[in-house]
Amino acid sequence: MLFTWNGTTSGVRVPNGDWITADRAGLTFVDATSAVFAQVIDWAKVDVLTYSWQKALGREGAHGMLILSPRAAARLTSYTPPWPLPKLFRLTNNGKLIEGVFEGETINTPSMLAVEDYLDTLSWAKSIGGLKALMARSDANAAVIADWVARTPWIDFLANDAALRSNTSVCLKVVDPAVLALAPEAQAAFVKNLAAALEKEGIAYDIDAYRDAPSGLRIWCGATIEAADVEALTLWLDWAFARSKDALAKAA
Repeated sequence: MLFTWNGTTSGVRVPNGDWITADRAGLTFVDATSAVFAQVIDWAKVDVLTYSWQKALGREGAHGMLILSPRAAARLTSYTPPWPLPKLFRLTNNGKLIEGVFEGETINTPSMLAVEDYLDTLSWAKSIGGLKALMARSDANAAVIADWVARTPWIDFLANDAALRSNTSVCLKVVDPAVLALAPEAQAAFVKNLAAALEKEGIAYDIDAYRDAPSGLRIWCGATIEAADVEALTLWLDWAFARSKDALAKAA
């Protein structure tokens, strides 16, 4: 079974691993790019987990991490695919796990500068309290957005169920009656103009919703973000909405 622990385009996450049976015969493959270091991962229910440096802790792109359970390692050494695998993807040799891959040996040479940058990031994370502190920072950032949404009539969460809402990729929708009365294309244009206004002011970048998602805003609240900056962003969001709403009224 393959699934994403946290959905960045929809602002939802898997709340826990209770739905995965402990005595499963198969393997679970988890994309946890925007969940690790911010959400509780039920490792007993995970066999193969991947994430990339750039989202989890805001470091270099193009670097992926692979974490295998003993069950996954056993499957690797007991199953031979009927097709050839490129050397880059081989994790076994003569029926045995290539343990060097998990001990620092490289197949292709990565950027050592990027590696040092990531090690520096992990040192920072450890210095502030480790995993628990990182998750607490993400929760605090998401809470700032939640408090703002609760007192702001023109905005709401894309996900209706609070238990499923992501604390990293917070997705929002504009629920102002005047905006909802517009055609879908006009609603999307309204949000794009709102996001563009913030980008022009140097306040926020790329916070418009994913292109295949409903129109709205997408705000990153991971551990590398400061809660005070999220609070400041909400003030600017109100400013941008008022500005876009005025423009809408004048166009009418």
